[in-house]
Amino acid sequence: MGQARITDPGATPPELRQAVNLIYKAAHSAGVEPATLELVHMRASQINGCAPCVDSGAKAMRKNGETDERLFTIAVWRETPYFTEPERAALALAEYATRLADQPDPVPDEIWDEAAKHYDQKQLSAIVLWIATTNFFNRLNAATRTQAPQNW
Repeated sequence: MGQARITDPGATPPELRQAVNLIYKAAHSAGVEPATLELVHMRASQINGCAPCVDSGAKAMRKNGETDERLFTIAVWRETPYFTEPERAALALAEYATRLADQPDPVPDEIWDEAAKHYDQKQLSAIVLWIATTNFFNRLNAATRTQAPQNW
């Protein structure tokens, strides 16, 4: 794990916070269920091993009423009955869009088409935006070795 490379959260430029707030509003105003956006955030963060994002994501999900069954099984969503078909399509899209280098066709048509059965173009754009934003933060946190809070 190593020691955090940036220890002052206030070192983040205010322009970045403003830009992130705009992205957050755009992704969350497209009609996608907030729980679905939280699920794709969590799954991408799990794949990338981003401890602060998994930690904050789990806390936010629990605060917003997410069940333990769903929260504890996001990583194995295919093998559980806890997720709706639209959520499963969004989770699959999150996995493929996060693991771009793992396949010759990073997001195969069948993955996209399944998501398109459940979400319109605006909603799909918001989901992809949120996956990309999550991956952005995962990479910032990995590069700076940002750690999850130690307030257990």
